[in-house]
Amino acid sequence: MINTVAWFEIATDDPKAAEEFYGGLFGWTFSVDEDSAKGGMDYRLIDYPGADGPKGGVYGNGGRFPNHGVFSVVVADTAATCEHAEKLGGEVVFKLLDNPHGPDFAYIRDVSGNLFGVFTPPNLPAGA
Repeated sequence: MINTVAWFEIATDDPKAAEEFYGGLFGWTFSVDEDSAKGGMDYRLIDYPGADGPKGGVYGNGGRFPNHGVFSVVVADTAATCEHAEKLGGEVVFKLLDNPHGPDFAYIRDVSGNLFGVFTPPNLPAGA
């Protein structure tokens, strides 16, 4: 549903260690996201027992971004949400639009400096 938390991400320069930590702590399992891999991105999907809530992933950032844990909100239009966030005093840290290997997404800092993500799933049904 639009404007709800739908994903979480753990970005790290050591994805193997993150898998061992979170797998050992919570019993999570991991699999390669094939679509992201086709685009050259190291992204591993998280699965966990009773996973009715937001899904997540481990992003092997290769040291290109700071390590972080972040929640992401599904939005109808990533570009428009970025513009709106900036008008409200936020800062767009990174955005990828017209992504051929997955959803359009962006990282935004809120007015307190907190990082969060927004994304628009490909082929989002009208009125979703």
